Amino acid sequence: MGLSVTLSNALSGMRVGQSALDVLSHNVANAGTPGYHRRSVSVIDSLGVNSTYAREGQLQRTFNQALQSHYTRAVSDSGFSSVQAGYLDRVQILFGKPGTTGSLDSAFADFESSLNSLSTSPDNFATRAETVQKAQVLAGTLNRFTSDIQSLRREIESKLATSVDDINSQLQSLEKINGRLIDQGIDPGSRATLMDQRDRLIGSLSEQMDLTVDYRTDGTVALMTRSGVGVLDGKASVFSFASAGALSANSQFNANDALTGVGKLSVTTASGLNIDLVKQNVLRSGELKGLIDLRDNHLVQAQDQLDNIAGALALSMSTQATAGTGVTSGANVGYEVDIGDVQNGNEFTFSFLQGGVQKSVRVVRVDDTSKLPLDYSDANGARVIGLDFSGGTASVASQLQDELGTGLIVTNPSGNVLRITDDGAAGTTDMYSLTKRVTSSALQGGGTALQLFVDLNNSAFTNSLDGVGQMRGFAGRISVNPAVVQDNKLMVQYQLGGSLGDAARVNAIVSNLEDLRFAGGPGSVRNGASSRLAGTVSDFISQAINYQGNAAASAIADNDTQKLTLDALGERLEADYGVDVDEEMARLMELQNAFAANARVMSVAQELIQSLLSSVR
Repeated sequence: MGLSVTLSNALSGMRVGQSALDVLSHNVANAGTPGYHRRSVSVIDSLGVNSTYAREGQLQRTFNQALQSHYTRAVSDSGFSSVQAGYLDRVQILFGKPGTTGSLDSAFADFESSLNSLSTSPDNFATRAETVQKAQVLAGTLNRFTSDIQSLRREIESKLATSVDDINSQLQSLEKINGRLIDQGIDPGSRATLMDQRDRLIGSLSEQMDLTVDYRTDGTVALMTRSGVGVLDGKASVFSFASAGALSANSQFNANDALTGVGKLSVTTASGLNIDLVKQNVLRSGELKGLIDLRDNHLVQAQDQLDNIAGALALSMSTQATAGTGVTSGANVGYEVDIGDVQNGNEFTFSFLQGGVQKSVRVVRVDDTSKLPLDYSDANGARVIGLDFSGGTASVASQLQDELGTGLIVTNPSGNVLRITDDGAAGTTDMYSLTKRVTSSALQGGGTALQLFVDLNNSAFTNSLDGVGQMRGFAGRISVNPAVVQDNKLMVQYQLGGSLGDAARVNAIVSNLEDLRFAGGPGSVRNGASSRLAGTVSDFISQAINYQGNAAASAIADNDTQKLTLDALGERLEADYGVDVDEEMARLMELQNAFAANARVMSVAQELIQSLLSSVR
């Protein structure tokens, strides 16, 4: 082997060593940089004419596609669970821990305690004033909670708008990176840097939505949602969010764009197809899905519970229950009651034994016929039937008979009297009870019931189903009757000029709070019914607080699990992609030794050449 070959080999070794040192220094400089993938360069032994020499191979960037796909999915699921846990924990705090100051159950307990004190001292002005004040605090608490719930929903809409802007910006950046990666003339180092930035952007986008990533051989990527909607393929899709402005309890999602009360989240694909992400249920995970689910489901559910509590509270004060009168008609036995004063939203209930099974039915007056037919089972197990009362009692009897079929006989013997009897000699059914519940609107002279809590413009709360229903948003509108605030004698004086020492009204109200049972409606949640409350007002409150607490605990536990999964995958990524400085330093020593060896070869070769030149002279 000649001196020229020796020099060539030494130089090639030094060039390869220099390239390896450049890569090593870049690795060390980026140790700990999020999203950086360790790089390496291989050494290739090449065969020359008279010898072998070293040359550098292609710059390698560590990448595990299967691991990266798992990580992308975990980031999306973690984004969903994180946003859910954060907001549901705030809702739990809003409802308050049972027994703490400011909580809903504390406000109700204080009101209930003041009523019990009033029942023993109805003639005491201070006690009456305190009861009215506690009622105002309770109504104010429900108002405040409603305001807070709707503030959370407005905050979510604002966050959705910000997230959409970020997504569009990141997609545009990713589209540009794809465009540069297509260029095969780009140097390997720049290509590796672009691919690092590519993966960072994918990670950020996957936190917002569920993505599947198609890694192509040229380094470019295509993105789509798990449901199959294209997000990036050559050109980026454009996301948009049209805010609905200020949200209220009446602002809810509706598949009909003309009726929806919330902001619209949509995407326009590269082909020009516009898709409503919410209506089409495109998103399966990620922060966007979590925010939409909170806005349209969880927070609406919390509002439903508050409204049901407010409605049950108002009805407990104002309901005048009248038991039916027992009647016998031949072999048929049952009850009858005058339903002439049943208002829109009021009801009468009856129970009976049929086939050895006790059954209960609630018949609700429904003036808005668009709500009919109405027939479902409430949380107490009672069948709820909505009927049109506009045709009079005879019509009500006929409609109810059609709904019940055989076994019970429903008639209108006279006036507004409704009679329900068993089947007599057939003996398949037995009537147990018949009771009407009517909202009392008179402050005096209308019985012991009191319209203590009222709706807007001091209107009575009857739980009318007209329109969206009087129940929706009632927790934000409930207030104490101004007439009672002005004259607290009305708390006890149910007859004009009656004795202030008579506790009959207060006792009746206390009895209603303890005995009247209510059931939440089917709810307004789009994906499944609202948590349906059942029992007394106190039961409603404790069930709502427990439900929200459990929902928050479940979301937090799920978030913790997702974080553990994400952390485990992150550690795996760090092990695969990260820079181990100790290993790099060991590699540095190897390169230094190799560099020194090549330098020594060149030095010896130089000495030989000089010796030869000297001998020639």
